[in-house]
Amino acid sequence: MTTLRNNWTHNEVKQLFEQPILELLYQAATVHREHNDPSEVQVCTLLSIKTGGCPEDCAYCPQAARYHTDVEVHRLLDVEEVLTKANIAKQNGSTRFCMGAAWRNVRDNRDFDKVIDMVKGINKMKMEVCCTLGMLTDDQAKRLKEAGLYAYNHNLDTSEDYYNEVITTRNYGERLDTLDNVRDAGISVCSGGIIGMGETNEDRIAMLHTLATLPKHPESVPVNALVPVEGTPLAEQPRVSVWEMIRMIGTARILMPKSQIRLSAGREAMPISEQALCFMAGASSIFAGDKLLTTPNPSVNQDNLMFELLGLKPRAAFKDSEQPKIPVEETNQG
Repeated sequence: MTTLRNNWTHNEVKQLFEQPILELLYQAATVHREHNDPSEVQVCTLLSIKTGGCPEDCAYCPQAARYHTDVEVHRLLDVEEVLTKANIAKQNGSTRFCMGAAWRNVRDNRDFDKVIDMVKGINKMKMEVCCTLGMLTDDQAKRLKEAGLYAYNHNLDTSEDYYNEVITTRNYGERLDTLDNVRDAGISVCSGGIIGMGETNEDRIAMLHTLATLPKHPESVPVNALVPVEGTPLAEQPRVSVWEMIRMIGTARILMPKSQIRLSAGREAMPISEQALCFMAGASSIFAGDKLLTTPNPSVNQDNLMFELLGLKPRAAFKDSEQPKIPVEETNQG
């Protein structure tokens, strides 16, 4: 069986990535079956709990305040509204509920207090609860952990060399620092990237190398295809092909055999046949629901049809991990 490694060299990653696509697909499928049940797919729901008005300049993002897009700015949602949406997602088959806020970084204020209450409420539903809120301090990560946060998403987006071509309002080191804070707090790490932003294959290889050589592999690795949005600097970028997605997913699967490789943004434009190839290459997770923060996504009915056609089933929550921690103050209620 393939062993877990964190000492991949750049050349090793490059050789995996650049091999003939059918050979890569075969190797990735083999590794996937050695370490995972290929019929299981983790079903996640992503909700924007605070939309638009972000001070960052991420060139792909319609939520940046400086770009003129159709995204309407909304303040942080009420706790009860979020819990209601989480319950609906659970009824629709999701086992992980992810909350995204268009913030550069978390601030210790009433909004963060509300997010903590959201985490506690979703945790009590026995769903894996995930947040993506921007940069986190060590203390903020610990507070989220105590509330019952299961995972935290903070994508690298691209390679360190190409990073400044996409984002200038924060640096690569700050992203890695947040991942360190999340890991040190005992929270599951979710980190991946986006392809189709004008980067080269060398940039894609470098990003995968960075992820695969972290002290511990991210438990979740989202692979996003850019969804160009009018009004952003990347609005005219062409759609990436399924073969490019397979190269990313397959290489990620071989490098990080036990991670959940998530087929994320861009799936709405992919027919079932293309998604099936991605699952064969090692994708083991999707986002469900009509929208990913602000961009389109296949409907629940479409995904149910796909699961039936391909013989897939949702992965159970908390599989191969500890059950969620219920905050102490709640265990004393009675």
